[in-house]
Amino acid sequence: MAINYFCRHCGTNIGSIERSSIYSDQIGLHTLTNEERQEMVSYESNGDIHIHSICEDCQEALDRNPNLHEYDYLIH
Repeated sequence: MAINYFCRHCGTNIGSIERSSIYSDQIGLHTLTNEERQEMVSYESNGDIHIHSICEDCQEALDRNPNLHEYDYLIH
């Protein structure tokens, strides 16, 4: 099982955690509301978990240009 982090804005693979088992408390999923969890977390048929977060480049772009919050995807 792997936990794969992807940027929700540009789709970049941020990183992965390879573990045979992991609890949601260990990666902070327990702090998400049900709505946030539905929006940010998806479960694959092979047991992998995909988490949609934000990469450093997109975060930097949003910090410099707050109007970009209007868009779902950013290109950099």
